[in-house]
Amino acid sequence: MVSLLLLALDILLACLLAFLVLNRTRGRGIRTQSLIRGYLLLVIVGRLMQQWWLPALAFTDRLIQAMVFVCGLALAFLLQSDLRRLLDLLGSGRWGQLLGRDRKSFHNRDAVNVIGEAAGRMSQSRRGALILVDLGSDLQDDDFLTPGVPMDAILSIDLLLNIFSGNSPLHDGAVLVRGERIVSAGVILPLARQRASRFGTRHLAAVGITERFDRCLCVVVSEETGTISLAQQGHLERPITSSHLKELLRTAMESMAWDPVESPAARRPRNAS
Repeated sequence: MVSLLLLALDILLACLLAFLVLNRTRGRGIRTQSLIRGYLLLVIVGRLMQQWWLPALAFTDRLIQAMVFVCGLALAFLLQSDLRRLLDLLGSGRWGQLLGRDRKSFHNRDAVNVIGEAAGRMSQSRRGALILVDLGSDLQDDDFLTPGVPMDAILSIDLLLNIFSGNSPLHDGAVLVRGERIVSAGVILPLARQRASRFGTRHLAAVGITERFDRCLCVVVSEETGTISLAQQGHLERPITSSHLKELLRTAMESMAWDPVESPAARRPRNAS
């Protein structure tokens, strides 16, 4: 009886840890979530086999334990930024964010209007642009090919137009927006796994980052045609008008929760902006 209670407690603690990991990786793609669930199932099966060990299944037991070890290392490498974030929350005692209780809705009319109006103006002048909106994916520098230049500036139409002007050294990269602020500019995003020849580099980058992270959006303005596109979960909505873009942004932001995680630069006094 005692051994059964200990086993139940062991599985309960493992499920609690699994909840924390899954909660911190909700911004990842559905494929990553499935990998984590599959690994947890493998761990539970291995634990049950250790509890009720049968000599006839000795080889199977060793094989499962080896798979648990190898798959654990692979997942740790895949989720290194999420695990680092989890340890940071544990160490700083921010239990609300850890349990996902202090998330708030990212439905900011000003941010939507600024992005929509800026995209419309750049579309008219055929000025290429790439705007990445983080809605809680907790994107880290190592999620990008190049993290870009930290800015921590108030989001505005004029600033977006200046960043994506032809004379700006940052115009070829993406702008990372979190909340009402521009976190960084000149960010180089990973490209899509399946590269369609009809898409340019900006569109491939938008698809690439949104297929890896569910909780982000990417606005693209084509430099060749001025077409506006919106990438979400690896899919492109195109062509769209600036007013339609605003509607899509509002709908997407209302359906997601934004985790207000600030960059180190955002924790400094904001007198300059």
